[in-house]
Amino acid sequence: MEKTPISAGKLWLVGAGPGDPDMLTLRAARLLASADLVVHDGLVGEGVLALIPAHVERISVAKQRSRHTMKQDLINDLLVRETLAGRQVVRLKGGDPFIFGRGGEELDAARKSGVAVEVVPGITAAAGCAAQAGLPLTHREDASAVSFVAGQCKDLTDQDWSGLAGHGRTLVIYMGLATASAIADKLIADGVSPDLPVAVIERGTAADARVLRTLLTDLGDLVAREKVQSPSLIIVGKVASRADALDCLGAPGVAEKIRDFS
Repeated sequence: MEKTPISAGKLWLVGAGPGDPDMLTLRAARLLASADLVVHDGLVGEGVLALIPAHVERISVAKQRSRHTMKQDLINDLLVRETLAGRQVVRLKGGDPFIFGRGGEELDAARKSGVAVEVVPGITAAAGCAAQAGLPLTHREDASAVSFVAGQCKDLTDQDWSGLAGHGRTLVIYMGLATASAIADKLIADGVSPDLPVAVIERGTAADARVLRTLLTDLGDLVAREKVQSPSLIIVGKVASRADALDCLGAPGVAEKIRDFS
């Protein structure tokens, strides 16, 4: 007698967007409704998680700085194992899976194991949070290039960021709160003007989002002074002066410099 084939499982690497459930793609919403298992990050907004039907199994693999619920290799193993068992698995990641989401590593693991896998992009934090703040990452008068970097890299001072910030450029720094002072020092040492505008977007797209603005030289002090919390983005460049933001000043006269920067 022929054996009944096991139903084919599939892995979906899905971007949840920057937090606001209204920024979830229609395709992502449909996959959440039809999944057997959702494996999600800690940065996925509660509003997005609320869209997952009650019968769908959830596993949180939330990560925090220097502390992980599950290490990446174990996450990879989990995704492969559950998909090979015939389940429809959604790996739900904040923002976009391929922008500092380690989606590339999970894609590699799936391919290596012969798992059917598909990527569903999401609105990355840089685009979503900047839009909420009225901050154009590019602008014909101010910036024609944008770079994304991770601020928590080891040996930050040894990283080559030359040319990423300054005239005509916008630099978006993910995961940079803990190293904000070092980031400012590094950029200034590499020749970036200390008076370059900077915006810090805290909990972007959430109802309690906060957008703060200062100058590069004041960045580390601002983060400490205003007790900025994760998740937050740091945006460095002339376009930051266009943000709908609270001017948080480290010294008299900074507000005028922010507004009149040229």
